[in-house]
Amino acid sequence: MEKIRVVINGQEAFFDEPVTILEAAKSMGIRIPALCHMKLEGTDFENKPASCRVCVVEVEGRRNLVPSCVDKITNNMVIKTNSFRAIHARQANLKLLLSNHPKDCLSCPKNLNCELQDLAEELGIRKNEYEGERMIHNVDEKSAAIVRDPSKCVMCRRCEVMCNEVQTVGVLSAMKRGFEATVTPAFNLALKDSSCVFCGQCAAVCPTGAIVEKDETYRVWDALRNPDKHVVVQVAPAIRVAIGELFDMEPGSITTGKLVSALKTIGFDAVFDTDFSADLTIMEEASELVHRIKNNGRLPMLTSCCPAWVRFIEENFPDMLDVPSTCKSPQMMMGAMVKSYYAKERNIDPKDIVMVSIMPCTAKKEEAIREELKNDGLLNVDIVMSTRELGRMIHLFGLDFKNLPESEFDNLLGESTGAAVIFGTTGGVIEAAVRTAYEWITGEELEKVEFEQLRGFEDIRSATVHIGDKKLRIGIAHCLGNSRELLNGVRDGKYDFDVIEIMACPGGCIGGGGQPYHHGDMSILQRRREALYQADREHKLRKSHENPMIKKLYDDFLGDVYGEKAHKYLHTTYRKREKI
Repeated sequence: MEKIRVVINGQEAFFDEPVTILEAAKSMGIRIPALCHMKLEGTDFENKPASCRVCVVEVEGRRNLVPSCVDKITNNMVIKTNSFRAIHARQANLKLLLSNHPKDCLSCPKNLNCELQDLAEELGIRKNEYEGERMIHNVDEKSAAIVRDPSKCVMCRRCEVMCNEVQTVGVLSAMKRGFEATVTPAFNLALKDSSCVFCGQCAAVCPTGAIVEKDETYRVWDALRNPDKHVVVQVAPAIRVAIGELFDMEPGSITTGKLVSALKTIGFDAVFDTDFSADLTIMEEASELVHRIKNNGRLPMLTSCCPAWVRFIEENFPDMLDVPSTCKSPQMMMGAMVKSYYAKERNIDPKDIVMVSIMPCTAKKEEAIREELKNDGLLNVDIVMSTRELGRMIHLFGLDFKNLPESEFDNLLGESTGAAVIFGTTGGVIEAAVRTAYEWITGEELEKVEFEQLRGFEDIRSATVHIGDKKLRIGIAHCLGNSRELLNGVRDGKYDFDVIEIMACPGGCIGGGGQPYHHGDMSILQRRREALYQADREHKLRKSHENPMIKKLYDDFLGDVYGEKAHKYLHTTYRKREKI
């Protein structure tokens, strides 16, 4: 096939296929500013409504400027991305967007992390002759997880692509026309009243402050200042390989010790590792799997660590609510143990404990207030902050994060294994469970703990693990659209699995809705993922059931694994939710 020849800004290049002008320029090292366009690298998902017209370029022989995000190259096309005409048009189009945008940049949650703000600087916008009336919408802050401010929407519709195509939740869509146009749930419902699962992937791709996580840092500051409260914090596995990006460190930098130092300096009374309760989750989840297999129980069993996917199955597959494991997530197990076992050991009234979670996931905020997850009338977790929120707290405290010393988590609930840390990536939960289930079923030591067949970034993947004379058929999916396809396949008999792991976000928790923004660069998620596997390899103990503090917990407090007391504190129930 004859190659396609193009000339961009005087540079000649040849292409095998008719890519967009924007892609062609990028491959040649030529930047064209863009706002509404978004491509998730390494996937088929691309948002290109050509609505902002910030990426317009001049094409020889064309009367009008063309949006480079949708127009494809043709043979011998001559393009100018930096002509005065193109630059002036970009500035004019951006000024029109800015004229209809709030001027509260200094107090906006996306200040200094806003693509609209960055473009205004890049295009040299210093004054705007188009000032006038602008749209004003009510702010939706009813949910515990996400705040939506339609007045800051630039109609890029990235959130639509994430909600409808990637996640297939189908909550967000463009409504009305002209000056009143916005992206909203049907009937302009609040997110809390819709079928939103609060995965936060809309917030992860929004270029402005139109969709952001709900900020809970002020509540944490209030708790830390209260002398009558004992404030405990836990840190999820995926945080340690991502938060460094907020402090100019490379993606995938393992910052565990620095993270602990920062939290202790800020003033938390105890700093625990969610990896500990991930090991605890495996004890219960692997036991449940073995119990179902030996007693001809309901298979497949689905992992239940991800609250967005739990809400997704409650709304979309109510006939399959006997399939998920009844285990609480590691976040909630930690909260339950802090307000029972830890409180008892430290002689603290559980009502005086404030349990704070640092999570990569916005859905964890909604999970924390589920009635089904209370124990003894108390929430297991009181406050959930995202990675981004913690980053702001550390900045506010004036800490030089990159140069902080390494510190250790506190015990009783701080020791963990390598199996726990890989919970933060797709396939990690089931791999950790298999390591334990193997030894429990066979009674033999598992020498090679890496199950490479369970790792990867494919949308849906399957593997068979041999455990003695038993073949364990495993299914894995990340992103809710893939999860829908997998669950439909199970329901229709297309897939025959014994156990399934589902994570709502791209790559699992490493790509959670509360993580540092990746701007569609999936290589960042890959680097976070590899760092978690590295952390696993560096652990002395790599199987959850080998954790000595887990053994102590059962001996001192819980009793039997998968027993009566464990069910009280570590297990939950699910309920059918109306699909709206």
